[in-house]
Amino acid sequence: MTTASALTPATVNEAIERHVRPQTFVLGIKMCRTEKDIPAKAKRAKKDLQVDSALCQGMSIARHFGWTFAVSRDDISCPIGATLFGFAPVVEHFECGNCCAGMYTKEAAAGAKTEGEAPKFKFGEYYAMVSGPLGRIDFEPDVVLVFGMPAQVMRLVTGALWESGGYIHSKFSGRTDCADEVIETMQSGKPQVILPCYGDRIFGQTQDQEMAFAFPWSFAGKLLEGLEGTHKGGVRYPIPQHLRYTGTFPPSYEKLREFWK
Repeated sequence: MTTASALTPATVNEAIERHVRPQTFVLGIKMCRTEKDIPAKAKRAKKDLQVDSALCQGMSIARHFGWTFAVSRDDISCPIGATLFGFAPVVEHFECGNCCAGMYTKEAAAGAKTEGEAPKFKFGEYYAMVSGPLGRIDFEPDVVLVFGMPAQVMRLVTGALWESGGYIHSKFSGRTDCADEVIETMQSGKPQVILPCYGDRIFGQTQDQEMAFAFPWSFAGKLLEGLEGTHKGGVRYPIPQHLRYTGTFPPSYEKLREFWK
């Protein structure tokens, strides 16, 4: 098995692009504890674009533009993302489910359950999230994130299960997919199938047909081995179509055969 220490972001990117062929850049994502940890080449939301940015928006900028892009506690626009990523403190209004009530849940009590189950970093644990094209970054990422169509995500799932078998277990709420992609993946140390949330589709402009797959950098060696193994076993993308059959045709077409006799 190839170990993560023997890999580079560029080699992992090349393998994913070869086996999965995503339409946007594969992302390497790193959580930075201080301002100094942000790569020098990273563009900044407020400084370079004169905007505040949601985390999903920053990821989309990176995967569509090919930029390394940082969103920090000083220029994050999304209050929920700021809360979950520990850029801002958890407050009672959030914990009691008021941000969900009337939109995602019937009542605040149900919203409190949703907020309580969302993965979170501790307040002040990190200063910024940096996203960049995996093949271009000059840092080791915490998480690799791939957006694609369901068939492409399926291809990544089969690769991830090559050694272990079984199933990948992910959870979905229709909101806060940024936390699923990064926090859940880092805290669990396991790959995740991601259903992009409502906010990601609004602010990140993720499309209806897109899903995502995230895995911790430490899993990269197993995934690449799995992609190669399943490829040799016949699991491919684009999906091979079964075309060895004799078709049937309308009676008026078939009548031509009578003239050839």
